[in-house]
Amino acid sequence: MKKFLTPPIFFLFPIISLAQPKIISGPMLGAVELRDAKVWVEVSQEVKTVSLQYNKVSDLKNVKTISYKGELGNEFNPICFTIGGLDMNSTYRYRFLINGKPVSQTGEFTTKDLWQWRKSPPDFSFLTGSCAYFNQPEYDRPGKPYGGDSSIFETMAKEKSAFMVWLGDEWYTREVDYYSEWGLWYRASHDKAMPVLQNFWKAMPQYAMWDDHDYGPNDIGKYYILKDVSREIWKRYWCNPSYGENGQGTYTMLSWGDADIFLTDDRWWRSADRMKDSVDGKPNPEKRMLGKQQMEWLRNSLLYSSATFKIIAMGSQVLNPVSPFDKLSRFPVEYDELMNFLMDNKINGVVFLTGDRHHSEIIKVDRPGTYSLYDVTASPLTSGTHSFGGAEKNNPYRILGIDEKQNYTKVSFSGKRGERKLTVNFYGIKGEPFGEWSISEKDLKTPKE
Repeated sequence: MKKFLTPPIFFLFPIISLAQPKIISGPMLGAVELRDAKVWVEVSQEVKTVSLQYNKVSDLKNVKTISYKGELGNEFNPICFTIGGLDMNSTYRYRFLINGKPVSQTGEFTTKDLWQWRKSPPDFSFLTGSCAYFNQPEYDRPGKPYGGDSSIFETMAKEKSAFMVWLGDEWYTREVDYYSEWGLWYRASHDKAMPVLQNFWKAMPQYAMWDDHDYGPNDIGKYYILKDVSREIWKRYWCNPSYGENGQGTYTMLSWGDADIFLTDDRWWRSADRMKDSVDGKPNPEKRMLGKQQMEWLRNSLLYSSATFKIIAMGSQVLNPVSPFDKLSRFPVEYDELMNFLMDNKINGVVFLTGDRHHSEIIKVDRPGTYSLYDVTASPLTSGTHSFGGAEKNNPYRILGIDEKQNYTKVSFSGKRGERKLTVNFYGIKGEPFGEWSISEKDLKTPKE
């Protein structure tokens, strides 16, 4: 009788070892400042070492190397390098070494220019938008796919803008992800690795704030049981300047030219949307969106800011009086607190920038005795769209609106000192213009008494 060896176990290990170490997502530019820059990648589980080499384009011989000292070999391995000691207003090139060997993924960035006290504010623009859904049929709801034409990111990658601000819902968790730590890591890793995004990640610095779908389940707030895991994932998959304070929240800010942009967190402290807005005819003090810690930070940051334009970004709309959906005014204690603070302290240059709504629009709300406030809503990038309807169909507060269309937004700043102008342009999937609006810095100032 012949004896046969059973091969499955013997051949299993050589098959596994065939997996090649590689970059699976990125590179992505994070925050870029005057003398440092952040560069992000995610590498595969087989990678043993990762290094970043960089040099100034005008000095090809002086190449420097940074080796990653953190843990590798996990199923998900996002890495953020910080390159310090750079020259101002200079362009650098970079590449990666995986297990000591160079890979094809390369990029470049330019540090900020030191213009303060030396020259006029620079003209610049940034891109923005919200709601990026990538179809995955085995986990999506039945019926028409919710995700649209993702080639919009190829169009955006060709824009000559200073940076990108993501306004929430950068990825969409599904039911299979909601209450699974692994699922939350998987969703962030899977969606950031989409091939159509890779050129955009390195085209310009990327700044981001979250909303419900990249935080967790739809419409959820502070009671989400995996909020701490979600925050850790957020910190690992974005290279923002900071992530809240005292281990709480994800809010941060960035300053570019004469604009300060405050990226708020509308989920970490958020009460349930169904909690009553008022109790005994008075605003319910227990119902909050931003939370006391974040509100204190925002108030002090606005008081400190000397920027011509102060852009307050939120995942939910702020001003739309007729919207039946979530908005800051559904949290009346905080809404009144913020509106009164802006009025009492004569904070100039405020414009709100919001996402979430699956349409784009500009809302104007007048304030007696001072300048009007505007809410610029930018949505959606690739997720489902809808038509204006109900009370919003002929919204008297809307001065520009775009529905039933995927779109992205460009916000530009231009003009002489004292005569600066903010311009908002909405564009379609291939860059076709959908609408334009502008306002001068003089129209965002408190009248002199």
